[in-house]
Amino acid sequence: MRRVLILVENLPSPFDRRVWQEACTLRDAGYEVSIICPTGGGCEKRFELIDSIHIYRYRLPVEASGALGYALEYASAIAQAFILSWRVLLTRGFDVVHACNPPDLFVLIGGFFKLLGKKFLFDHHDLAPELYEAKFGRRDFFYRLLLRLERLTFRAADVSIATNESYRRIAIARGRLPPERVFVVRSGPDLARLRRLPPDERLKCGRRYLVGYVGVMGRQEGVDYLLRAVHHIVYGLGRCDIHFGLVGGGTALKHMQDLAEELGVAEFVTFTGRVPDPELLGVLNTADVCVNPDVANDMNDKSTMNKIMEYMALGKPIVQFDLTEGRFSAQSASLYARRNDAVDLALKIVELLDDPERRAAMGALGRRRVEERLEWRHEAPRLLAAYQALWGGGVRLLAPRADTPRAATRLRSRTRLWSRESST
Repeated sequence: MRRVLILVENLPSPFDRRVWQEACTLRDAGYEVSIICPTGGGCEKRFELIDSIHIYRYRLPVEASGALGYALEYASAIAQAFILSWRVLLTRGFDVVHACNPPDLFVLIGGFFKLLGKKFLFDHHDLAPELYEAKFGRRDFFYRLLLRLERLTFRAADVSIATNESYRRIAIARGRLPPERVFVVRSGPDLARLRRLPPDERLKCGRRYLVGYVGVMGRQEGVDYLLRAVHHIVYGLGRCDIHFGLVGGGTALKHMQDLAEELGVAEFVTFTGRVPDPELLGVLNTADVCVNPDVANDMNDKSTMNKIMEYMALGKPIVQFDLTEGRFSAQSASLYARRNDAVDLALKIVELLDDPERRAAMGALGRRRVEERLEWRHEAPRLLAAYQALWGGGVRLLAPRADTPRAATRLRSRTRLWSRESST
């Protein structure tokens, strides 16, 4: 039986949905899975066994906001993850280190254990150099350092997983990985978790409509653009019948709350902070329109945002800025505002709210696209194919996409067979 050690730094498990879906898929295919991750809200135990997956957690000293803060956070995370890796190795053991960035510093752990005969799989969640530029607006020493760490990570990886085709192209061009060693495994939503429920009219705070947002409150998420769009809707268009429910926490939450006060729109916006799934689903199921205001930059243009597919899974029409991967995910389930234009974002939101038939059609199209193309069950076989490639199983690496439930069933059956063969 193959044993997997997953390393992740930015979210605890099982809260990190992509990591948890990957872990459960590997477990179901016969792998033994351990996860090393930080603690977080609702995930405070230092060790926990959940659904036969062993989770080892460490505490971070700070919630970073500046460059030096991130350096301290990452240094602490790498040191603690390395110590816990030895604990796992000496107790349960592992055959492969599955490292999820950021940070790309996990190559120091994966590279070390490669010297002991372990495999190293790089799960490319974020473009670290572009993420740094998006957060701090500069290309300085740290940006160049991140580029070097990214190259080192790709060079050390036996196999790399990309979350979309944009990331795959970067792995091949900038990381110089052979195409056959790079797999696209998208972060598909889990329809069993994203349940459609009746709306809770109380969340509209007495207004006719609710616009929903879920995501991190950070600089590159563009929540400030959304708040300026709210200002234009209220004071420019004279619309006081729309409420906004913003779900999520992060280093910029307090700043966004202050900005809402400064713009005079605080009474039209509810900031929930980070909340459990039932509360998140309450907001999204009640929303008439969902919004993704991610800033148009190199990072966001190339990244697939989970929130978009979660909106679609719940049958919600979307308004977002016109970004490459956002358009690929949503297609006709979304309206696209001009990049970083808060006024156009406001106009698109109101346009969609005032057209219920169009909202219903867009929501149905998005739900159907998730069911037929984007749900996690279509991506799980690709993850298992990537794992088979670690041991040279001779699998066709660019596995065909499962476009129908019947095709998905056939592909899952094949990958279960590959996994069983690899463990013998």
